[in-house]
Amino acid sequence: MESIMTRRDEVYSPGQLVIAVATVIGTFVALYAGFVLLRDSQLPQIATAIFAMIWGVGGVVLLYYVANNLVEHLPGAWAARLQPYVFVGPALALLAWYLAVPTVRTFVLSLYNRDSSEFVGLQNYQAVFSERIMIEAFRNNLLWLVIGTGLTVSFGLLIAILADRSRFENVAKSMIFLPMAISMVGAGIIWKFVFAPDANIGLLNAAVTGAGGEAQAWLTLVQPWNNLFLILVMVWLQTGYAMVLISAAIKSISDELLEAARVDGANEFTIFFQIIIPNIAGTLLTVTTTVVIFTLKIFDVVMVMTGGQFGTEVIGVRFYREMFTNADAGKASAIAIVLLIAVIPVMIYNLREFSKRRAF
Repeated sequence: MESIMTRRDEVYSPGQLVIAVATVIGTFVALYAGFVLLRDSQLPQIATAIFAMIWGVGGVVLLYYVANNLVEHLPGAWAARLQPYVFVGPALALLAWYLAVPTVRTFVLSLYNRDSSEFVGLQNYQAVFSERIMIEAFRNNLLWLVIGTGLTVSFGLLIAILADRSRFENVAKSMIFLPMAISMVGAGIIWKFVFAPDANIGLLNAAVTGAGGEAQAWLTLVQPWNNLFLILVMVWLQTGYAMVLISAAIKSISDELLEAARVDGANEFTIFFQIIIPNIAGTLLTVTTTVVIFTLKIFDVVMVMTGGQFGTEVIGVRFYREMFTNADAGKASAIAIVLLIAVIPVMIYNLREFSKRRAF
C-alpha cells in the first residue's frame, strides 16, 4: 500500500512532463494515421471492418490510459481538475469538430454570395426575411408549431389518461405507439397513398365517393387545408411518443393521493386539473418542447408528399431547395442559421428541465 501511495504522490520533472505530453500526442497521431491508412487501403471489406474495430477500440483504450497516467502524476490540485477532462475531453472534441466547427463555417458562408466568391454581409438574411416564399415557409412552420404540437400533446395526454383506466391498456398503447417504428419518409409515402386523388387508390377519396361526394386532390387543390393534412401525419407519428412519457408520469402519482382526493369528495375533473396536471407539468413541458423542436425542423413529410409545392413550403424544404436546386450556398446557410437560432432557446429550456429533474 505504501509503495502505491508513494508512486501516486510522485510528480513529473519538466523533462518527464514534456515526454508524457508528447506520448499522448503521439498516441493520438498514431490512432488517426491508422484510420487514414485504413481509408486508403484496398483490403477486403471484412478485413477492413475487423481492423477498424480492433484499431479503434484498442487505440481509444490506449489513448485514455496514456492520458490518465499523465494526469495522475501531476500535482494533486491539477490532477483533480484535469482528470474529468481526460474522459469527457474526446467526446467534447468530437462534438466541437462535428457540430461547433460546421456551425461557424455555415455562419461564415451565410455572409457570402451563392458561390462564396464575394462578401455580401447580411444581404442573405435580408432576403430570408423579405422574400414571399420564405414568408410562406415561416407561416407554415408556425402552423406546424401551434397545431401540430398542440394536437400531439393533447392526444398523447388524452390517450394516456383513458388507457390508464382500460383493461386493454397494453394493447391500446402498443397500437398508438406502433407508428413510431415507421420512418418519416415511410409515413409520408403511406399517407400520400391515403390522400391520392384516384378513388381506387386513395383511402380518403374512396370514403368520400362512397358517401356520394366527389374525389379531390387533397394535397394540391384543397388549400390551405393541405397543410393540415400534412400536419396530421406528424401527429399520427408523434402521439405515441407523447403518450408513453405522459403515461409514465401519471403512473408515478401516488395512488394514496388520488384516493384521498376522492374520499374528500373531489370528482374526476377536479382530480385531473388540480392533482394530475400539476404533478405531470414538468413532463408535459418537456414533451411539448421536444415536439416543438421536431416541428421546427420538419422536412421529410413535406418533401415526400408535396415537395413544398401548393403552399406547403417549410423552412427545412426551403433550405434544401436553395442549397441543392438553386445552388445558392449563401442563402441556404442563412436559412440554416435562422433555423438554428429558432431551435436554440427551446433546446436550452429542455436541457435546464432535464438538469433539474434528471428524469421524467
